[in-house]
Amino acid sequence: MKQIRFGIIGVGGMGSGHARTMQNIEECKLTAVCDIDEEVVKSVAERYGVKAFTDYRELIDSGLVDAVIVATPHYFHPPISVYAMKKGIAVLSEKPIAVTVKGADEMVKTAKETGVPFAVMYQTRSTGFAQAAKKLVDEGKLGEIYRASMIVTYFRSQAYYNSAGWRATWRGEGGGVLINQAPHALDLFTWLGGLPSKVSSVTRTVRHQIEVEDEASAILEYPNGAIGYLHTSTNEAPGTNFMEFCGEKGKLVLYNNRIYFWQLETPVQVFSDTTDQMWGSPKARQVEVPIEERESGHGAIMRNLARNILHGEELISPGVEGLNSVELINAVILSGAKGKEVTIPVDRDEYERFIEEMKAKSKEKKVTKVRRETDPQHLR
Repeated sequence: MKQIRFGIIGVGGMGSGHARTMQNIEECKLTAVCDIDEEVVKSVAERYGVKAFTDYRELIDSGLVDAVIVATPHYFHPPISVYAMKKGIAVLSEKPIAVTVKGADEMVKTAKETGVPFAVMYQTRSTGFAQAAKKLVDEGKLGEIYRASMIVTYFRSQAYYNSAGWRATWRGEGGGVLINQAPHALDLFTWLGGLPSKVSSVTRTVRHQIEVEDEASAILEYPNGAIGYLHTSTNEAPGTNFMEFCGEKGKLVLYNNRIYFWQLETPVQVFSDTTDQMWGSPKARQVEVPIEERESGHGAIMRNLARNILHGEELISPGVEGLNSVELINAVILSGAKGKEVTIPVDRDEYERFIEEMKAKSKEKKVTKVRRETDPQHLR
């Protein structure tokens, strides 16, 4: 079997997990790793018997790779990805593809101009329940969506935030829960419900000693007049994983990776306009949604990119679609910070000015010793 040669850029965190996962993907062969920490990259390279680099440009130019996984801190995703694509090397970027919409624009533009495969690690899309939900929406089973809601919360301890100097800082991460934990949920939310046109939000730091938000709530307005709501935080135990999409023909609920769908006998507006029943409402029946057993997770996205390069298989998570979640993240952060309604597309120059101001105020953080554990995502 022909294999795609992969390099991983950034192996001090998620990248090392991706290296381990890749050992079980027959279409992928790890051939090189890169990290600015010489000790870390040497250790990973020796573990897998591959070439080590400390400069991403040298890895990309080495002739050893057909594709790279970019698993560096967020700010470095755009320059590394753009450099790789311009050299004809396929890219799988960790989420989010960029901190700012301007950075994401450059990545999308380069992908379109070069035609080089570009994917983003939104592995939730690969799950059976997400694919089933997307099929319902695409087939028009909900009809026009008039309300979309998302409540997805997590718990992170202060020890988690203290574990690295870049965590939860404007200079190191570019935001808090919105840029780190929530992107997978925000990608699914916009993949199914579309991108809003107006955002009004409240962002704040509630439970942790950090300089970025650990909680965000937003009211959303969509181009068709639909209304939406989202809430995310790292303050809740147990966390909540809930999305709801209400359409003229039915209602879709995603709760803890399960899918529920109610189909209406008569569309909402049609029933409202034609019924003579004072207290009547459209009859709804719950419909069981078949969920396909399929490979999911990080490995599924890696395999999919390899098959895209080898056979032209459609990308599950195209990098160009990664722009949508960045638009929403930037809009929510900017609205909360400025106390005003923000329109989408976000003003690129305004957000660049904002993020530079926040980075300038960012303070060096004390790192404390914590018990280190493997990210549960890589234990599967």
